[in-house]
Parts: sequence; C-alpha cells; structure tokens
Amino acid sequence: MDRENRQKAIKIQAWWRGTLVRRTLLHAALRACMIQHWWKVMLAKLLEKRKRAALESFSRQEWAVVKLQSLVRMWLTRQRYCRLLHAVRIIQVYWRWHNCHTRGFFHGSYDLTATHLGLELEIFLGSQICRITDCIPFPIKN
Repeated sequence: MDRENRQKAIKIQAWWRGTLVRRTLLHAALRACMIQHWWKVMLAKLLEKRKRAALESFSRQEWAVVKLQSLVRMWLTRQRYCRLLHAVRIIQVYWRWHNCHTRGFFHGSYDLTATHLGLELEIFLGSQICRITDCIPFPIKN
C-alpha cells in the first residue's frame, strides 16, 4: 500500500471511530435526558403532593377556625338570649304582681260528685276579697 492509500484508510478509520464516538455520546445524552426528564416528573409529583398536603392542612385549619367562631357566636347569642329571657321573666313577675294588686284576680276550687257541683271562689279586687261558696245540685231523673 502506498502512502496515499494509507492516509485514506486512516481518514476512513478516523471517520468511523468519530461516528461511533458520536453515536455513543448521542445515546449517553439521550439516556441522560431520559433520566433528567424522569427526575423532573418525580420532583413535580412530589411538589404537587406537598402542595396538596399543605392545602388540605390549611383547609382543615380554616374549617376548625370557622367552626370555633360559629360555636363562640352561638354561645354569645345564647347568653344574650338567656339574659333577655331572665329580664322578661322579671318584668312579667312584677307586671303580674301589679295587675293582681290593682285589677284583681280569681282564685278558686271545685268539687264534683255524682249529685252536685261544689264551688269555692275568691275574688281579689285590690285590698278587698269576695268569697263565694255555692253547691249546685244536679237534676236527677228517676
């Protein structure tokens, strides 16, 4: 072989070795890209999982705060209602006492038997008391 053919053979060999190296590097780069893509997907999934957990935790805390506020408002409203109810009862007691002493009221009892009705009534008109006692017979048919 002469020198020129030898140079050509060396060039072909160099080209072939370069092609093999480039092909190997291309495969390595493709594999690295695949690994990097997989890693990015895994990190994105992990980040999404953490975001979801944080959101659920925040949502639970928010619900607990709203529930607690609702219970406190309900308790305060109930306390206010009970105070008002107590005040109403006091007013009613004094009003009824006032009515009894100024207008009067009835108090009485009755006794019912097979033959008659017995009544005892007390009518209070301010400081005056009127007592009525009566026995009403029933008409009995023979």
